[in-house]
Amino acid sequence: MVISTCIFDAYGTLFDVSAAARSLAAQPGQEALATVQGPLAEDWRRKQLEYSWLRAITGEHLPFWQVTQDGLDWAMARHGLTDPVLREDLLALYWQLAAYPEVPELLARLKAQGLACAILSNGSPDMLDGAVQSAGIGDLLDDVLSVESVGIFKPAHVVYDLVGNRFGCAKSEVLFVSSNGWDAAAAAGYGFRTAWVNRAGAPMDRLPATPDTTLNDLTGIPEIAA
Repeated sequence: MVISTCIFDAYGTLFDVSAAARSLAAQPGQEALATVQGPLAEDWRRKQLEYSWLRAITGEHLPFWQVTQDGLDWAMARHGLTDPVLREDLLALYWQLAAYPEVPELLARLKAQGLACAILSNGSPDMLDGAVQSAGIGDLLDDVLSVESVGIFKPAHVVYDLVGNRFGCAKSEVLFVSSNGWDAAAAAGYGFRTAWVNRAGAPMDRLPATPDTTLNDLTGIPEIAA
């Protein structure tokens, strides 16, 4: 079938999740953060994901904002950072994440091709709204879908069901795009056509399904969706 709907993961796919630590570390007086900001950002993101999976498995769902705070607390403890003001500053920046440079033009091209475009994310609705507004891409999206409406994190299939429920499209009409290999693989197993944006050059996850396409960034998505 022809692609009618492009669905994007948010964090790490459209929005640069390392931007919070990186931007704060560049400010005067942040020498302690500057020495560990790269590993801190990686650990924060990793624990954020791990905690979402564990909560999905155990059925102990909490909003993604709480998972984000828990992940940061673990990462700060690992790197010996105890300043509560630093913690609050990092969390505040998470609501204003920058989009990757290619995102606005990409979404505009997809809309010009007549495709519906939306986000499907683990993020809480208020977190996602903050990021979308900060990046200035709200007018390029038809919707922002959050797992909060079903109370479980990806890769639960009920999350991917949200796309068909909202847009009335067949699974084969959906191009699902994620920078998370596990997410792209799960969506492929669900029945979406998938593109993995492998910005880090990571190896393929060993999972039952694999993404249809692997890209270095988002610039090739309009050609795949055409």
